[in-house]
Amino acid sequence: MIQEFLFSKIHRATVTDANLNYVGSITIDESLMVAAKIREFQKVDILDVNNGERFQTYVIKGEKDSGCICLNGAAARRVQPGDKVIIITYAGLDAREIETHKPTVVMVDDKNKITEIH
Repeated sequence: MIQEFLFSKIHRATVTDANLNYVGSITIDESLMVAAKIREFQKVDILDVNNGERFQTYVIKGEKDSGCICLNGAAARRVQPGDKVIIITYAGLDAREIETHKPTVVMVDDKNKITEIH
């Protein structure tokens, strides 16, 4: 049996932009994507700490080391620049994988620079 578990997250990133006139998604700084093992076009959950919104979208690679966290398209209506968000990915694991799985947690500062990786 396959069960879903937390695979990785970027914890309390700061939204840098919300672009309503884009075709949807979240643009994430490439450095953060690599650290969190997130791939371009991967589905993610977005949790807005400021307003309680929770929604899904997919990832577009942003400029490396830019600190970019930009919600695009319809998702732009659910956040405001400056909001803190948690970006989450999941993985389907079998019983053997569950025993040794450790999720990756990327902690960032207010400018979305990595401070810790667990």
